[in-house]
Amino acid sequence: MNRLETSPKPSGHPKENGHAKSAITTSADVAEAVDQMHEKFAELRTQLAGVIVGQEDVSEQLLIALLCRGHCILQGMPGLAKTMLVSTLASLIDMSFRRVQFTPDLMPGDITGTEVLEEDHTTGKRIFRFVEGPLFGNVILADEINRTPPKTQSALLEAMQEHQITVCGKTYKLPDPFFVLATQNPVETEGTYPLPEAQLDRFLLKVHVEYPSREQELEIARRQTTDYSFETRTVLDADSLHAMQSLVRDVVVSDHVYAAALDLVRGTRPDEGEMPADLQQMVQWGAGPRATIALLLAAKARALLNRRCHATTGDLIAVAHPVLRHRIILTFNAEAAGIDADSVLTRIIDATPSLQKQAEKS
Repeated sequence: MNRLETSPKPSGHPKENGHAKSAITTSADVAEAVDQMHEKFAELRTQLAGVIVGQEDVSEQLLIALLCRGHCILQGMPGLAKTMLVSTLASLIDMSFRRVQFTPDLMPGDITGTEVLEEDHTTGKRIFRFVEGPLFGNVILADEINRTPPKTQSALLEAMQEHQITVCGKTYKLPDPFFVLATQNPVETEGTYPLPEAQLDRFLLKVHVEYPSREQELEIARRQTTDYSFETRTVLDADSLHAMQSLVRDVVVSDHVYAAALDLVRGTRPDEGEMPADLQQMVQWGAGPRATIALLLAAKARALLNRRCHATTGDLIAVAHPVLRHRIILTFNAEAAGIDADSVLTRIIDATPSLQKQAEKS
């Protein structure tokens, strides 16, 4: 039986988040696992559609981040069901959901937890006991993360990267899976604290939540003004999700797809000489190597969601905007002219020969 071809890895490759992978996986085993996963995620989408109207692209991007063990920023106007979408997704995968409303007076201990002094009534001794904060959950919704000062924003860094927190010199492991979703309002700037670039880079995707179409908004109005109800049910458990997350690494990526991902990311850097001359005046800093890794992982996850065991350049193009839009920094002149990151990225994608050649072949 033929073996599934995977990208070469060094010997002694460490476990991913403590979940071991099989040494050899047959192509038939992977194909069967992909089919089973596709059925589960089709059911997930059906369940989500019973509660959330539209937002198919947003749902897909959240599922991609979930498969990649990544975190997301959701940016959209109030009232677009961001909180409902996240809480519903958490309930469908049997995960605990915690919502934190970020405010200017929120302190790091308010989200990580803190030690409290209490008296043991049996011995009369006073001891410190750690009280867990809201970060001790599977899905964390950090609502309006840019409304809290950098001191509290940075408290998320260790949690997001290491899946642990340190309080009073002691390290505490966070639940697994651990998924941070942060929201931002795109129009309010007064009283906000923009996230530093180092923290933005830790988010796998930045998801834009758009207004619904006329038909979708009509359906929302009908549901919310009648006695409509939809009973959801759990589709996945944590063990099944872990298996699916490990499957992402088995997706085949051809050399030309690796090259296209690298060309795209390097094309966002004005000093590499691969960016069109007129765009060099619009981009101050481009994406780093972490963006290439995120781009490839997201493309692999999207391939699985579309019932494929191989990633294509089409997958790269589909995930390029959510992966890269928060990883490039525009110049003041570009922002003053009303140019956003998405329009710049579209130009860069169109100017990347390795992506366009493969698109023409397909």
